[in-house]
Amino acid sequence: MIRFIKRIINRLSCIFERELLNQPDSHKNKALMYSHPTCGYCDLMRDELVEKAIDFEEIDVSKQPEMWSEVEKLSGGDRITPVLVHGDGQVEIGFRGIGCNYNS
Repeated sequence: MIRFIKRIINRLSCIFERELLNQPDSHKNKALMYSHPTCGYCDLMRDELVEKAIDFEEIDVSKQPEMWSEVEKLSGGDRITPVLVHGDGQVEIGFRGIGCNYNS
């Protein structure tokens, strides 16, 4: 009987461990938004993310100009905002396809 209980406990702990490993990592599911303070489309995207309760981190490229290179990689070479990288890796350029272009 004790051996049977130990097997059940062991099996349950394996199931719980597997479930924990399959839980989404909250950091991985966080969206990343590249923005610029003079871009009104960034404001619209930010408002929509907040309204939809989407967890996101915002990078202001005017304060972190070294991040323009990442924006350019994501956008195919353009300095455009907003750029949103969803938690699943999908990239959205502009707010509903419209953004502010900062190419010189």
